[in-house]
Amino acid sequence: MKSAPISGIQPAVLKWARVSIGLSIYDVADKLKRTATEIEEWESGVGAPSYPQLEKLAYDIYKRPMAVFFLPTPPEEKMAEKEFRTLPDADLQHLLPDTHLHIRRAHAYQLALTELFDGVNPTQQPVWRHVQLSSSKAIGKQAAAIRTALGISLDEQTKWRNDDTALKKWRLAIENVGIFVFKDAFKQKEISGFCLVDNTFPIIYLNNSTTKTRQIFSLMHELCHLLLSVNGISKFDKSYINALSGHEKAIEQFCNAVSAEVLIPIADFNAQTAHIVNVDNMDDFEFEQLALRYGVSREAILRRFLDQNRASQLFYEKKSDFWKSQQKRGSGGNYYATQNTYLSERFAKEVVSRYYKRQLSVEQASDLLGIKPKNFSGLEQLIMQGGAA
Repeated sequence: MKSAPISGIQPAVLKWARVSIGLSIYDVADKLKRTATEIEEWESGVGAPSYPQLEKLAYDIYKRPMAVFFLPTPPEEKMAEKEFRTLPDADLQHLLPDTHLHIRRAHAYQLALTELFDGVNPTQQPVWRHVQLSSSKAIGKQAAAIRTALGISLDEQTKWRNDDTALKKWRLAIENVGIFVFKDAFKQKEISGFCLVDNTFPIIYLNNSTTKTRQIFSLMHELCHLLLSVNGISKFDKSYINALSGHEKAIEQFCNAVSAEVLIPIADFNAQTAHIVNVDNMDDFEFEQLALRYGVSREAILRRFLDQNRASQLFYEKKSDFWKSQQKRGSGGNYYATQNTYLSERFAKEVVSRYYKRQLSVEQASDLLGIKPKNFSGLEQLIMQGGAA
């Protein structure tokens, strides 16, 4: 009978599936409309879910294939608490299930990249092979080395004139040096993004549910994590840094400093702002013009002033909060354009190329792209045209 408990389910696997997606026993009980005691009994081997209950657990709650629950032991899988050390433990323990799923998806992308490119990064000179960062070296020289490796001059940057172009250019430059950049809309809005280190296929994964200027800074911050060979996960509100231990705190402060220097070179910034005597009296237009020059947010400009002790902490907090309240985010838009934006351009083009060569079926290609086969033809043309933001 369908309502009878299923035999052969391993209690340890049930518990692993729950913990790995960041849910408590009470969360699962609420979603299944069962008691917490019953869920505890399943995980201790005193009883088991019925077939319909296991289906809901597997597909709707834990996002796992049902076959996993019949394995003799939990499969080996990296846990966020052990994989990422650039967030305080309390924050890592409160990652939403959606964030866990994005991390899981990023690992799946790495496996897919290994298969697609036969274990060899298509870039001849990956950036992490010749640019390694160190907190003991000068920030300016290391930021200059990153800019040189990416092939973007300050003169080119200041001609972009809008944040949409800036994000596309920085993202393409980073992809061209061997790093694959994916995006998605996070339900956990305070997470700005994360990265996964790998000797061959490192990944940056950004939260698309925010402004493009914020994504640009997050993109650079995660690049710095990779060049330090550190798996990183970051939040928008920098106050989390104060709760980190000495070593991890130093890493985050260093990555912020290098990112700021790459995007807003201090020598040029000082030249552009030499006439400004009192930053606390600046109006929004002046901040907007500087933000436009570098393709960053007004907050990033004000932070530059704050770091130089040219702006007061009170003014920074007041203006930053005000600008946050003004921020406008994307409102959905075209489905295919959105999906194309989420995917690494080089990854997506390789999937479509393999499909053209009949090395992948439409079902296999669609699965890699995270879409249904019926939507493949609609996305295919956009992918081959390129230009994901």
